[in-house]
Amino acid sequence: MKEQEITPGAEAPTARRMVLNMGPQHPSTHGVLRMIVELDGETVTKADCDIGFLHTGVEKEFEQKKYQQGVTLTDRLDYLAPLSNNLCYCLAVEKLLGLEPPPMAQWMRVMLTELTRINSHLVWLGTHSLDLGAMTVFLYAFREREDVLRIFEMFSGQRMMTSYFRIGGLALEPPRGWQNAVRTFIDAFPSRVDEYEDLLTKNPIWLKRTKGIGVAPVEDLLDRGVTGPMIRAAGLPWDIRKAEPYSGYDKFDFEVPTRTESDVYARYQVRVEELRQSARIVKQALEGMPSGAWKADAPHVVLPDREKMKTQMEALIYHFKIVTEGFRVPAGEVYQVVESPRGELGYYIVSDGTSKPYRVFIRVPSFGNLQGMPAMVEGRLVSDAIAVMGSTDFVLGDIDR
Repeated sequence: MKEQEITPGAEAPTARRMVLNMGPQHPSTHGVLRMIVELDGETVTKADCDIGFLHTGVEKEFEQKKYQQGVTLTDRLDYLAPLSNNLCYCLAVEKLLGLEPPPMAQWMRVMLTELTRINSHLVWLGTHSLDLGAMTVFLYAFREREDVLRIFEMFSGQRMMTSYFRIGGLALEPPRGWQNAVRTFIDAFPSRVDEYEDLLTKNPIWLKRTKGIGVAPVEDLLDRGVTGPMIRAAGLPWDIRKAEPYSGYDKFDFEVPTRTESDVYARYQVRVEELRQSARIVKQALEGMPSGAWKADAPHVVLPDREKMKTQMEALIYHFKIVTEGFRVPAGEVYQVVESPRGELGYYIVSDGTSKPYRVFIRVPSFGNLQGMPAMVEGRLVSDAIAVMGSTDFVLGDIDR
C-alpha cells in the first residue's frame, strides 16, 4: 500500500475514531443500559449513557392506586432492594397520617432492610467480581444470598417482591422460628465475608483492575448528585441512617465506612465493610427485638386481624371499607428519605385528601450515581469502563421508573 503523502504545511491526518455501543443487551451493563463510547484505539475519549429502555411510568401509576396498593409498586423499582422502597414509601404515608408503628414493627423493619442491604451488596459483589474475571466470588456471594432470600420467603412467602411492610406496620405476623433462621445466618456470615476478602482484597489482578481506576473528586460527585457508598468512598461520611435517623436507627450502634481514594477499589472496600456493619445491626435487632404488637392500632388504616373480622361486626366493617374504598390521607405534602444500598432514596408524596395520592415523585439513587460515570471512564481503557460500571452499582428499574 502506498504511503499517504503529506503536503508541507498541511495538518497531519488525525487518528480515526470509532463509536461503539455497549448495551442495551450487554452482560457488563447490568441491565438495559446503552453506553455510547467513542474510542481512540482502546482508550475511551467520550462516553454517553442512554437510558429509558425499561420505562414503566410507575410514578404515574401511583395516582391510580389506593395508598395501600402502592406498596406493591415500590417492590419493582429497585428489585435488589424492594424492602428499602417499601420502607421509604410507608414512612412517607405514615408522616402524612401522623401514624407511628409500634416498636416491634420498627425494629423488624430495620432488621429486614439491613438483610436487604446484605442481599443487594452480595449481588453487586458477585457480578462485579465476575465482570473482572473472579468467578469463585460470584459463586460464594450467591450462596449467601440464597440464605437471605430464604429468610425473606419465610417472612412473606416471596423471595424477591416481598411487599412485607405495610402502612402502619408489617403485612403479617413474624413467622415461628424466624429467630433461629436469622441467628444461624448472621452468626456464620462474618466468616463468609472473610472468604471474599481472602480472595480479592490483596489479589494482584484485582488490585491492578481496581486501584486508581475511575477516580472522581468528591466535589464532582456532589455536583452530579452521587450518594451512598460512592460518595463515602470519596471521603464524605454521609449516611441518612446517622444524619437523619428513622425507624429507630439512632438506637443501633454501627459505623459509617469511608475511604478517600474515590476509585473502584475504595468503593469495593466501603461496600465490603458495609456488609459487616449491616450484619452487626441485624444481630443487635435480633437480640433486642421488642415484644408486643407488629402493627399499629389504627382500625381506619390498618386491616384488622382475620379472627376479629370473622367474629366482630365493627372489624368486618373496617375491613370492607379499607379494601373497597381505601383510607383517606389528610391533604398535604411530604418528603421522606432513607439510606438504600445504592444511596439516598426519597419519596415525595402530595395528598389531596382522597384515598389515592395526587402526585408521587421518587428520588432514586441510581440515577444520580450513573451521572458520574462518563467523567470516570473518559481517558481510560474500555476494560476500565467495565470496572467503573460495576463499581457504580446502579439498577435500571430504579433509573427507568
